[in-house]
Amino acid sequence: MESSLNVQALRSVPELKYVNADNVVRYRAIMRFFYQEYKRLNYWLKPEDVYAGVMAWGAVPDYTIEQCVGDLEQLEEWGNLASRHDGGRAATLEEYMKKKMQYLLRPYSIEIERLLETLEKVTGYGGSLESTLFDTIADKLFEIRRTAGEMTPEAALELWTSLYDAFKRLHENAADYIASLQTAKAEEMMVTESFLIFKDRLTNYLQNFIQALQRSAYKIEGNLEKIGAGVVSGFLEQVVAAELDKPRLEEAPSREELLAELQQGWANLQRWFLGDGTSPSELTLLERATKDAIARIVRSVIRMQERKRSGTNRRKELEYLGQWFARLDKLDDAHRLAGLTFGLFRTRHLQGEDLRESDRADQSMWDESPTVRTLRSRSRKRTGRQETEPIPENEARKRRERELFLKRQAEEWEAVRALVERGMLRISELGTVTAKTRLRLLQWIGRCSAAPKHTFVTPEGVRISLVNANTKQRAVLVSEDGEMHMPDYELVFALTDAAREVAAASEGGSI
Repeated sequence: MESSLNVQALRSVPELKYVNADNVVRYRAIMRFFYQEYKRLNYWLKPEDVYAGVMAWGAVPDYTIEQCVGDLEQLEEWGNLASRHDGGRAATLEEYMKKKMQYLLRPYSIEIERLLETLEKVTGYGGSLESTLFDTIADKLFEIRRTAGEMTPEAALELWTSLYDAFKRLHENAADYIASLQTAKAEEMMVTESFLIFKDRLTNYLQNFIQALQRSAYKIEGNLEKIGAGVVSGFLEQVVAAELDKPRLEEAPSREELLAELQQGWANLQRWFLGDGTSPSELTLLERATKDAIARIVRSVIRMQERKRSGTNRRKELEYLGQWFARLDKLDDAHRLAGLTFGLFRTRHLQGEDLRESDRADQSMWDESPTVRTLRSRSRKRTGRQETEPIPENEARKRRERELFLKRQAEEWEAVRALVERGMLRISELGTVTAKTRLRLLQWIGRCSAAPKHTFVTPEGVRISLVNANTKQRAVLVSEDGEMHMPDYELVFALTDAAREVAAASEGGSI
């Protein structure tokens, strides 16, 4: 990625105004005529020639030469055209002073028209998977490694151009082709019967690309890893020297700009094949995407074949299979035939109590007593009047659960009450505690740690505070079920005002 951005690259582009101007048809016709003449090596055009060419297309009816001259001047103002005075055809001074002009297409406009011409041909993502480009890249990298320091600047420039062009074609064409397989049109095509004829060619195309990728990837990665930084620097210096040696009429880029651009291109090449250490390489992602595309094609074909088979009448096959079962004398043979014919049935997990009558490890499951489980029919069809089931009476279970809850609440209060009387608790000062006490202490410490002020209030009205939440001292909490190494926390217990008033008002509630 570039370390800095040229502010000039963020300027407005007035050269694009003619694409969406009010008289867009007139401007587009003029610019397209200029571009076609440019490809015929005819550069400077007179207004009369432009007017005749536009009128020959018939795209702008009722067009006049005066309007054409005004459009040419407007395009020149936007920076699309350059002009010069045409005085060579004047026979008199008066004709010379009429300011006859000739117009030339500017470089920005050439690229805009070239882009528009390309966009007119776009009907989809396009692209292709050219497996030969892997071999080209591997060969060029090997040549760089083999002839390092010996090639001329012209040979280095030619080698770099071939290498980077192959790399760009591989990346762009593969990305476009894989993207075309993800479109809604491709999804619709994969569910049609005609796709069955096309799928073999497509699958072989993808598989051949994968094989070429896997065959050449190791050579490319090995060459990139063996080409050291010194070799790369010397090679790119040669390429820069050849570029600067070209005679240019325009302002040539500086040596530093050219070298930075080439170094960025080499970094892109390395990242594409080797990755950057934090994420997989683009080569790995391309291989994964191609394999996923093959898997999608196979799944689509399997679904179509299953749908096709589901609508066929298999009565004769089933009758033959039934006769086969009828000819068998042993149940074990019937089990084997069913297993070979139908395979494993979909399993269903049924909950039940396992009542084993024997502890023998070699006892077969068929010898076990069955667990009876009533299954309800999933059919929506009513087979008969169904008896209503009474609402179960759960009063005894509710009373039992209530008693257990009150008992646990009383135990909780007794534990809290003893700690309130104690006032303070430190982990290192505790002896051996019960498992319930350990769980209760850990729950209080967790709630205190999560609270903003390391304090919370229990439902009984007891305020528990953790006064040394960030202590570095360690202690061992000894419990009936083991030992736990933890910070030596200190907890402080106190009644809230409301709880103190309730305790004072209740009989025997003073603490």
